[in-house]
Amino acid sequence: MNKEWSDLNKAMQSQIKKKDTYETGLSSLFELRKNLMDTIMCFHEELSRDDFDAIPFMGADGYHSKTIAYSLWHIFRIEDIVAHTLIKGDTQVFFEKDYQKRIGAPIITTGNELVREQIAEFSRQLDLKELYSYISDVKTSTESIVRGLTFEDLKRQINDERKEELKSLNVVSEDENAIWLIDYWCNKDIRGLIQMPFSRHWIMHVEACLRIKNKIQ
Repeated sequence: MNKEWSDLNKAMQSQIKKKDTYETGLSSLFELRKNLMDTIMCFHEELSRDDFDAIPFMGADGYHSKTIAYSLWHIFRIEDIVAHTLIKGDTQVFFEKDYQKRIGAPIITTGNELVREQIAEFSRQLDLKELYSYISDVKTSTESIVRGLTFEDLKRQINDERKEELKSLNVVSEDENAIWLIDYWCNKDIRGLIQMPFSRHWIMHVEACLRIKNKIQ
């Protein structure tokens, strides 16, 4: 793992556990996300369309077995779902701004149910310009939500009403590779969600994207 990202993530996780370092923890979180976002933006500048759709490690065991386009979709669909449906309880950016149509996506889910050639085919259908617009909008909206959270809010559990709303939206596939996400998220408190979808999840998938990038170049 990138040492700078790892150190920032560890610092953030420690800082948000204590009230007197909570604000510092949020600063660490936003710094980490900015650094990761810089890398994500570099993909857009440095890679070709074919590079985004390439799947050089197909069948491998790990996040690098996907495509870069899929990975970016996956990171930000999950963040949008968690931030808006589970934490804030409002409309996801994806639906609010009609991003399914804009991106040209055949699904509205996180993509966990897709495997091998399905991932490559899915990636080829995405409008990268609109995907990057979605990425930017989700990052901004999530950080606005997080800034509005108090230290006390972090102890809040996801209630049954939010969990049922999540199920009703059909944004998590019923496939066995995806359905576990609902319980995984809903068994966490807000602090736990900040520590995974909003930070560590980014690191894991961006590092996988870098591995893909290095392989194809």
